[in-house]
Amino acid sequence: MIHVNTYERWWIGLSIAMLAVFAVAIAVSGFVLGFKVPSPEARVDPNTVAKTGNFANPGLRQLAPGKYEAYVRAEANPWKFRPEKLNVPVGSTVTFYVTSADVQHGFKIAGTNANLQVLPGQVSKVTITFTTKGQYPFICDEYCGVGHQNMFGTITVE
Repeated sequence: MIHVNTYERWWIGLSIAMLAVFAVAIAVSGFVLGFKVPSPEARVDPNTVAKTGNFANPGLRQLAPGKYEAYVRAEANPWKFRPEKLNVPVGSTVTFYVTSADVQHGFKIAGTNANLQVLPGQVSKVTITFTTKGQYPFICDEYCGVGHQNMFGTITVE
């Protein structure tokens, strides 16, 4: 039998215990709490997304009183979101559908938990209820090229 120092046994035991704790945490979050990795809401052709469908004319659409959906297209040439400004009434629930026509972008709305990874060919979705009046800036939080700093916009809640 190989002799293992007591100090080494202690560290090996601690390492195995930590692996067990992490495995249990992953199992609980995945199976008990139902956490899952986000998947794209839909797929689009990045070559035609600016010319066809809802992303050809992006913007806010009212579905019912207090219910809206916003289609946002991120572009790297020129670097901007389309549209750059959205106005919604206070108390409204807005479902954002965001896609990219060219490269990977991000879509983060300050003051909310909305933070999407925006990939060409995929539509990302997040739903937010705006309960407080004010300005909610949104930015691209994934580096997308030399004009990255110009990728921002504002949601005005009135």
